[in-house]
Amino acid sequence: MKTKLFTLLAAMAVCIGCSAKNDKINMANGKSIVVFFSHAGENYAVGNIKTGNTKIVADYISELTGADQAEIVTHKYDGMAYTPLTNLAQDEQNNDELPDFELVPEVDFSQYDTIFIGGPVWWGTYPQVMFTFFKRYDLNGKTLYPFTTHEGSGLGSCPSDLRRAYPNASVQKGFSIYGHEVRSGKAKVENWLKNL
Repeated sequence: MKTKLFTLLAAMAVCIGCSAKNDKINMANGKSIVVFFSHAGENYAVGNIKTGNTKIVADYISELTGADQAEIVTHKYDGMAYTPLTNLAQDEQNNDELPDFELVPEVDFSQYDTIFIGGPVWWGTYPQVMFTFFKRYDLNGKTLYPFTTHEGSGLGSCPSDLRRAYPNASVQKGFSIYGHEVRSGKAKVENWLKNL
């Protein structure tokens, strides 16, 4: 009796594991990771938020694909109100500044084939801190999927800026979503991923 019960439980565990695995969207190009910068605090259209819009989309991608995740973290913008932050972001872009950051956790990108690269759109493209990331990490030879959160800019120049930063990478179809839609926008992210 114990043997039959054990066999039944083992079979159930295998079936549950199989169905959970099958719930993931399969990325054909090997191991994948989501790398992103997200800004919490005061945001346009959604007010003061504890979790940044782009972080929510990054979490959706990881949940749906099983991709690992690493966050580009800078404390330069902590506690800033929306208007001073946008003014600072414009100054950084005009002066081609490259703010420092930490990648949490630190990643060896040689083990990844597919990289989702996300951020908010500030003044038509990724925030300058992401350009610091582009200079520090060589992602040439990888398959890159840009994604953005915005309030009217769409993808902006993010795909072309990625191509410029990584001329030997394969920059694929990107995804953008309004920041005020992300909390109810998982289905939109899923639809994008399923059509890659």
